[in-house]
Amino acid sequence: MTKFTKILTLVLLAYALVSSACIYIVLPEGLEEPEVVEAGAELKAWSAAVTGVGKSESGDLRIDLSIRNDTGDWSAMQAAPEKPAILAGNDGKTANCETVFVGTGGHRLAPGFQTRGYTNKEGTTQLLYVECKGTVATAGAKLSIEYVSFNGILDDYDPEANQTQGFLELDLDKVTTDLTYPIAAPVEGLIQPAGTSITGLSDNVVTLLDAQRTETGLLFTWQNFNPTKFPLKTHIGIPPVIGSDGIIYGAYEIIDMAPVPITPPKENMEWTTEVAVPEDITGFHILLSVESNKPRTYINYAIDISNK
Repeated sequence: MTKFTKILTLVLLAYALVSSACIYIVLPEGLEEPEVVEAGAELKAWSAAVTGVGKSESGDLRIDLSIRNDTGDWSAMQAAPEKPAILAGNDGKTANCETVFVGTGGHRLAPGFQTRGYTNKEGTTQLLYVECKGTVATAGAKLSIEYVSFNGILDDYDPEANQTQGFLELDLDKVTTDLTYPIAAPVEGLIQPAGTSITGLSDNVVTLLDAQRTETGLLFTWQNFNPTKFPLKTHIGIPPVIGSDGIIYGAYEIIDMAPVPITPPKENMEWTTEVAVPEDITGFHILLSVESNKPRTYINYAIDISNK
């Protein structure tokens, strides 16, 4: 871009800001129009709420959290790796908080859903919280957490596609104790009833035939119908669930690593998956990923099994 073009562009943009009559600007050829966020437009991002402020077992400041997917799409989220949370007092002083457990455990969470923890590969529950060593929360203290999220369809050939970054800004004076899980803001058409037929890769049709309580959790019976002339399989992994306690149950793993039977041409095939959940928790929804469009690409569905 020439010096003259740069000056002309700046003049045009400045004129647009001060002129109420000017609605459109024709920029010089080859210059892309910048994306503009309109004033008052809804910001689609992750949000969080402070659910408790106290001391950890070691006596450090502990801030318990719940996170909510307000992106408008399915999204996995985690605190930015190796980035401390920042605690700021009303006196302007800041402190690094090195212990940060904030995220969805690798799972994509439905839009409008919120969570306060997840189960890890060891089968234990990881609650969401931040700990700040050697400091206290004074009146007016704020907490800032940098995060990354991965939105929309999951492509396991490029799992970090659609990555966005953001910050959770929290007022520690505002503690919320009456959150409802897992649905914070209902999204029309999002929740599918059990038994819904879902079309996946190569027009294969995946259906949840049955969901039963067991001594240790939930047992799901799945069916795949293959309408093609070739033997195929449709990967769904081992779908996790989220219940009325806000915990995502079922450790995340690469979806096509879970065994799934091959469905012969023009036939149905059934198989089961299990997930461990506490006996006293209800209100579950399955966070289902179905291989669609192309191999190792997954579209997400929320299946209502809240009566189990």
